Amino acid sequence: MAKDPVRVLVTGAAGQIGYALVPMIARGVMLGPDQPVILHMLDIPPAAEALNGVKMELVDAAFPLLKGVVATTDVVEGCTGVNVAVMVGGFPRKEGMERKDVMSKNVSIYKSQASALEKHAAANCKVLVVANPANTNALILKEFAPSIPEKNITCLTRLDHNRALGQISERLGVQVSDVKNVIIWGNHSSTQYPDVSHATVKSGGAEKAVKKLVSDDEWLKGEFIKTVQQRGAAIIKARKLSSALSAASSACDHIRDWVLGTPEGTWVSMGVYSDGSYNVPAGLIYSFPVTCRNGEWTIVQGLEIDEFSRKKLDATAEELTEEKALAYSCLS
Repeated sequence: MAKDPVRVLVTGAAGQIGYALVPMIARGVMLGPDQPVILHMLDIPPAAEALNGVKMELVDAAFPLLKGVVATTDVVEGCTGVNVAVMVGGFPRKEGMERKDVMSKNVSIYKSQASALEKHAAANCKVLVVANPANTNALILKEFAPSIPEKNITCLTRLDHNRALGQISERLGVQVSDVKNVIIWGNHSSTQYPDVSHATVKSGGAEKAVKKLVSDDEWLKGEFIKTVQQRGAAIIKARKLSSALSAASSACDHIRDWVLGTPEGTWVSMGVYSDGSYNVPAGLIYSFPVTCRNGEWTIVQGLEIDEFSRKKLDATAEELTEEKALAYSCLS
């Protein structure tokens, strides 16, 4: 039996990340090689012409799984009937802008998109927020889409997770597919904590602790963390543009694992609504290690948190609490 197409919304679809992301979705990278999709691409009116160009290219690529394309600047049309929403559009921080300025712009964008999803998306729509500040944008979206279950609103820290896997694989000279169970805790910002305390590498048929194999605590607690935290800035410096390909790829990873499940014994990092696990304040969108099954994520429980990690978990939670207060002050 052929599957019914899934409707996938990408906001900011004419931008850099959108341009990298839509062909991946159309090719089955996000939802699997046998899942037909209808793409909903939404962008702002000044990008309408570019958006139409992307639509033309999607037609020209003749993707067998792509069963339709909606390219629109109308938020209601964009959100109608969607099963998965990838929120890439947002207001970027420009030189000389205060955090509060960026936050208030994004608060108004996410408020209006949340209302449209609330009214017009399919029941049980899964939402992934990519645009920065991703955790807090997701929180605002949750606030204004109360009928979307809170467990269906997530933000992207898989990019940071994948960056951490990449750094360990390069350091040890192993395949990235042999490294697993790194964790990104907290905010998708420079306070995030990339943690390898529980990570392993497949080596000679056995799984060995990354800490043992690297055997350089100074590097793991210093340069490694900093490299992952600052990687986005390093890419902007090199490319003169922000990460697009890697962001698009990790957005696909995030949704694919969420929908199709994580491999047995493997966890991934997702920004999800905190229930107070690991003494993280409830009510923040915070990145935790999760496993996924049957379209649901579950926070991995019972991991030992040493003193070094505790401080890092608390510092990034503190920043998120401040961001939340700032966002709410923009609402009033």
